[in-house]
Amino acid sequence: MSGGRFIAIVGPSGAGKDTVMEAFAARHAGTVLARRVITRRADAGGEEFESVSRAEFDRRAQAGDFVLHWHAHGLCYGISAALRDDLAAGRDVLVNLSRSVLEEAIEIFPQGRIIHLTASTQVLAARLAARGREAPREIEARINRAVREIPAHLPVQEIRNDGDLAQTLAALASALAPQGAAR
Repeated sequence: MSGGRFIAIVGPSGAGKDTVMEAFAARHAGTVLARRVITRRADAGGEEFESVSRAEFDRRAQAGDFVLHWHAHGLCYGISAALRDDLAAGRDVLVNLSRSVLEEAIEIFPQGRIIHLTASTQVLAARLAARGREAPREIEARINRAVREIPAHLPVQEIRNDGDLAQTLAALASALAPQGAAR
């Protein structure tokens, strides 16, 4: 059996990354989600994640338990090195990843795919407000924050997620099909 694919899903907060990833994995056998380890309160809602203290996160990072890890929005995020088992078993792994570690991710997984999921400013603001984790000023600051550019040499495909989930899932399936071409 050939190995699975490492598929990084990146984009602004509120683009619907977790919703799209969960729906895609549910409809595509052999696709799994990498569960992130985050120094966020367990009751914060949103994606399924493993909540850890900063001390535990640092210990695990030092021990090499993460294939990738980064800091963003005052939190620490890690992707378990155990995802290599899923890849070796031929399963595609969808990973909600930060743009800040894309180059490192592609160094580790040279055949990896990068999907940039995005949406309009209005849609992002509405989704961030609906999740209820941030005050209006924090939402505005998050949306107005300078967007980190994705290096042009990376194999990125952009998908808009402004409307119908079924359309977004179809676009993702098309992008990941063997004939899908990177930009």
